[in-house]
Amino acid sequence: MTILVTGGGGLVGGTLLNLLHAAGHDVRVASRNPDKLHPPEGVPAVRCDLSDPDTFPVALEGITSVFLYADPSHATAFADAAEKAGVEHLVLLSSSAVLSPDPDPDHPSPISDMHLRTERALKASPIRSTLLRPDAFASNALLWSPAVRATGTVRLPYPDVQAAPVHEADIADIALAALTGSLPTGSPDADNHLTGPESLTFAEQVGHISRAVGRPIALDVVSEKTWREETAAHIPTPVADALLTWWREHDGTPAETTRTVERLTGRPARSFATWAEDHADAFGA
Repeated sequence: MTILVTGGGGLVGGTLLNLLHAAGHDVRVASRNPDKLHPPEGVPAVRCDLSDPDTFPVALEGITSVFLYADPSHATAFADAAEKAGVEHLVLLSSSAVLSPDPDPDHPSPISDMHLRTERALKASPIRSTLLRPDAFASNALLWSPAVRATGTVRLPYPDVQAAPVHEADIADIALAALTGSLPTGSPDADNHLTGPESLTFAEQVGHISRAVGRPIALDVVSEKTWREETAAHIPTPVADALLTWWREHDGTPAETTRTVERLTGRPARSFATWAEDHADAFGA
């Protein structure tokens, strides 16, 4: 069995890659820019650009299972190429955004739309697929790290928005189990809604990071316009629009939590406080 991990430069993909290699599995890592990867010794890196179907056949040659990031642009072509290559199982990193109905079906959220279209492409394939639908990634907080290091301040328009952020290591643990056939008996291949163990406001998340780094971090409330301007370099406008709409509509509302991580791993989900400690160096600890 040879496993392909796409998105090997990401936190989830990179964590999963290390887990697979440490467990002795035959694994190959793929990225749009494989030369920038630093896989474990002996793990081959190949080019697989999910927006370029010409890269699919070589990346998929000899592969049994795939960990796949969501990119709907050529998801059907990827599934077709995977079927032709003899792939037996696709594990998709989707999003819990697909579980919430869009308020305007004619103008869907780009976040839910990209994941839903990828899911539909995989469901139309005869290959067995497992869908992992995490809530907010705890690692989204890394977007605050440059400002924290430079000014000791996080600037947000809605500090009381709540999320149940999930640690990338929990997602990787479940992906590992799915890819290697060690999920609990009877686990479904769809609707694995993954969350952290608790609903936290952005302000509470900042507090956990502050404790992890051992110094105060201020939180300034800014206008939507100011936040857009300050994040324009790394958050595309459609995504910023979707985030602001969601934050506006859910400000102060507790986020749903699930016990899916515990059900699938046999232990509680890692807390955001744990995530903050694990990544304290990114914030200048």
